[in-house]
Amino acid sequence: MRSLLSAAALSMAALSIYPLAVQAQVKIGVVASATGPTALVGIPQKNTVPLLPTKAGDLDIRYIALDDASDPAQTVTAFKKLITEDKVDAIIGPTGSPNAMSVLQFAAESGTPMLAPVGAASVVLPMNAEKKWAFKTTQNTGIIADALVRDMVRRGIHTVGFIGFADAYGDDWHQVFSKLVKENGLKLIASERYQRTDSSVTGQALKLLAARPDAILVAGTGGAAALPQVTLVQQGYKGQFYQTHGAALPAFLKLGGKAVDGTILAASLMLVLPEIPDGNPSKPIAEDYIHRYQARYGERPATFGANVYDAGLLLQHAIPIAEQHAKPGTADFRKALRDALEQTHELVATQGVYNMSPQDHSGFDQRGRELITVKNGAWTLLK
Repeated sequence: MRSLLSAAALSMAALSIYPLAVQAQVKIGVVASATGPTALVGIPQKNTVPLLPTKAGDLDIRYIALDDASDPAQTVTAFKKLITEDKVDAIIGPTGSPNAMSVLQFAAESGTPMLAPVGAASVVLPMNAEKKWAFKTTQNTGIIADALVRDMVRRGIHTVGFIGFADAYGDDWHQVFSKLVKENGLKLIASERYQRTDSSVTGQALKLLAARPDAILVAGTGGAAALPQVTLVQQGYKGQFYQTHGAALPAFLKLGGKAVDGTILAASLMLVLPEIPDGNPSKPIAEDYIHRYQARYGERPATFGANVYDAGLLLQHAIPIAEQHAKPGTADFRKALRDALEQTHELVATQGVYNMSPQDHSGFDQRGRELITVKNGAWTLLK
């Protein structure tokens, strides 16, 4: 009888300890577009998940990764599952700007921090009650656009054309770019849009060609960013091309071929890492990430994977701070985690240095961008 009672006591003790062990684990959801039209961006993001930190202070981190197939409706489904069923403490993702805009309300309603590796600054600007729960691990549009417009002014460009996605990414770029062009004495004389899935933009290209701008900015991502440029070159356009940081993928170079040589963009130092001075604080972190990614997958990661990697570093830094206020798995912990992310100061990551504030949930400054050009089919630092 004593043996049975002892065994029962041990069993009860084990059961009482088990919830504590569960509480010591932080659960992070990840939503990436590993399939569908945005897969070229989403695949390196999905592949980065196994490389993310698994410890933050004394807490273990568990990642639950889902694929939304590049579909905003599936993004909503994935977010709701992670929040209501998996009860995650934060979410990294989704991949696309339209997808991120579609889930802002669910992150806010549930009080779940969202770290979005997307381009459009509209995910975090202008700040409001919904966007208070969203953070962004890419450079805001304004920082990138400013570098491009400054280069246009230096080159004596007077008139510009614009062609961008007909979605949140293109809308954000058109708004920011138009304002900067006007402020710097340039004229936007033609503006066109296209869909991410379009196979032809000949009509838009002919309208841009007829306007005869000195330069054209393409606001697209990945391989889809090459289509307008290739078409315009085929139609005889001889002016200067600019691209956003959304074009920073090998697919852009491959699909664009000779037509994209001479393109200018502002993007992460990862594109031209060998040319970056060793004194740059982000260089060793970026090199380590690239080395680990190559060892696992046999190829270099796109900068979009680094957006997810940086999200992991931000969370690893913020989690121990949040734990001082509440336990993982609770609303109080999620709020404390949000607050800790917002107070990030001088956190060095793969693409720059993060300094968050209540007004700035991206946190990049000029250390997070480099002017880059395409030369002989490869990225090179613009000098």
